[in-house]
Amino acid sequence: LKRTPYRPALIWLDERPEEHLFRLEDRLSWQPDFVDRVKRDQRPGQDPLHDAGSYYCMTLSSVFESCTFGIVPKEPELVVDLCAAPGGKSIFANRLLQPKMLVANDIVRKRRGLLISNFKRCRIRPSMVISQDTKIVAEHCSSAADLVIVDAPCSGQSLLAKGKQVSSCFHSHIINNNRNRQRRIMANAAKIVRPGGLIAYFTCTYAEKENEGIVHWMRRKFPDFENVEVPWLSEHQSHLTELPCYRLWPQQGLGPGGFAAVFRSPESDEEALFEPDLLHPSWTSDWQDSLEASKSES
Repeated sequence: LKRTPYRPALIWLDERPEEHLFRLEDRLSWQPDFVDRVKRDQRPGQDPLHDAGSYYCMTLSSVFESCTFGIVPKEPELVVDLCAAPGGKSIFANRLLQPKMLVANDIVRKRRGLLISNFKRCRIRPSMVISQDTKIVAEHCSSAADLVIVDAPCSGQSLLAKGKQVSSCFHSHIINNNRNRQRRIMANAAKIVRPGGLIAYFTCTYAEKENEGIVHWMRRKFPDFENVEVPWLSEHQSHLTELPCYRLWPQQGLGPGGFAAVFRSPESDEEALFEPDLLHPSWTSDWQDSLEASKSES
C-alpha cells in the first residue's frame, strides 16, 4: 500500500484571521465552510493559534467522516461520542452542531488525558469526559442522545497509508475480533440513541467485515433502524453494497482513507434517561469554568 502524504485540515473554532496563515488547497464539494485544507508542506500544529485553541488539526479522512454530522438538526440536546480520544470528531460535532451537552467517552484510560487536554485547549463546553464501558454508558444514558458517534476500534489498515508498521491488520483473527467488538459497541449505541436520533459509525480500515459487514449486521439485528443517505457524499458511495455508506480510499489522494455510515433510530414512546453523575465523569467543562473564574477573581 503506497504511503499517502499527510494532508492536514484545520477546523476553525474562532474566526479566521483576515490574512491566510497557510497555503491552502482548493475546496472540495463536501468540505464545510469552517474547514481549510492545508497544503502538505505546511505545519499548522506549530502555530501559536493552534496552542490558543483557535483551530483543531484533523486528517482530511476524519473530516470526510465527520461531514455526516451535517444531517443532524442544529443545537441537539445531547451528543455522545463513545470512542472519543483524541477528540477530533467530538470537536467537529461541537463546532458544527453546538449541542447543549457533549459527552465524550473513551474506555482506554491512558488516552483520556489527551482527550481532556484537547477539550480544554479548544474550549469545548458544555461537555463531560468519561471513561466507561459502553454497556455502562447505555445503562445511565438510555434513549437520550440525539447523536451517538462510534469511531470504532478497528484493524487500522489505513495506518499503513500513513507509513506505520501494522502488519497484523490484515490477519483474519484481528479483523474478526474487531468486528465482534464493533457489534457490541453498536448494540449499546442503539440503546443510547433517542427515538428518531442518529448513530454515526466510522472506521479507519478497509476491511469489508468491519465496514459494510457492520451495516448489514445492523440491518439484521435492528431491522427498525434506517440506513440514512448523506447526499453530499454520494460520489463516495461504497461499491461493495447498495446500502448508503461511504468510503474514502488512499489512492484518491485525500488522506489515508475512511468509512462512514449513518443509522436512524425508529420513533417510539421510549422515555429518556440521562444520569451524568453515575457515569463518574473524569472532567467536566463546569470544573474548568470554575477554575478559570477563580483565577480571574484572584
